[in-house]
Amino acid sequence: MEVRHKQFIDLSRFDIENTNRIIMKTVYLKGKEMHVNGLPETGEKAKDFTLVGQDLSEIKLDSFRGQRLVLNIFPSLDTDVCAASVRRFNADASKYPDTKILCVSMDLPFAASRFCTVNGIENVSTGSGFRSRFGEDYGVKIEDGPMKGLFARALVVIDENGTILGTSLCEQITDEPDYEFVKRLLC
Repeated sequence: MEVRHKQFIDLSRFDIENTNRIIMKTVYLKGKEMHVNGLPETGEKAKDFTLVGQDLSEIKLDSFRGQRLVLNIFPSLDTDVCAASVRRFNADASKYPDTKILCVSMDLPFAASRFCTVNGIENVSTGSGFRSRFGEDYGVKIEDGPMKGLFARALVVIDENGTILGTSLCEQITDEPDYEFVKRLLC
């Protein structure tokens, strides 16, 4: 006899006021399912955030007003794919005028600083979500599975007025982000 277990979602972790955000998205790590709450919608105003910079200063969405912003979101700089995405955006940053690129993970600011120094990263910034609600607010916090608590790999592109131009979530966490997606939106 096959026993099936029903999976219940703990609604206490969702913003019930905004019920359209209760759509779980599935991402995979080597075949293992993990779930995130889903990215913000194109056309929405981007939610304010506070991340921590390499020097422990606060990085807020408001500090990018008047410029376009690419959020390159990923699990950790200590993985080959995440490191490659930061290097690629660092190399491509000059292709996007009036645009800042912020690489966001749960890595501690000290680790991000070390990574950037060792790799000559000077054209993008890093922000740590280790003491913020960024992952919940942007729907990228992995809710279960082996990477629970880290961020999924995603891109969020925000215009100079704070409106979301587009989002992209990598279904396979081991895939690099869709660099052409950013190019199509900004060039």
